[in-house]
Amino acid sequence: MAEDQANVLQITFFYTNGETETFNIYDPVEAGLLEQELQQEFRRFLEKHWWVLHLPEQTVCINTANILKIEIKPAITRIQGDGVFSNVERVTALTRSYR
Repeated sequence: MAEDQANVLQITFFYTNGETETFNIYDPVEAGLLEQELQQEFRRFLEKHWWVLHLPEQTVCINTANILKIEIKPAITRIQGDGVFSNVERVTALTRSYR
């Protein structure tokens, strides 16, 4: 069971309308990918305007223009380079105020 958990990536989308949605992605990255290949693949993924998630009962298409933030668990510590900050500590969680 612990080995199965290692192959699961949990991704939470925070949408511009205040809603959130969480998905489990199984076997998200081939274990044999080199660090540089993983970084390139991840950056290509983030550049896409639409993400397609195939669930057992349906396919979900997400327009990235409607996303404010993405949280990924566990952390993908192998991603490094420009625009990536390592050794970060969260002080406060995201809050939303309405007028």
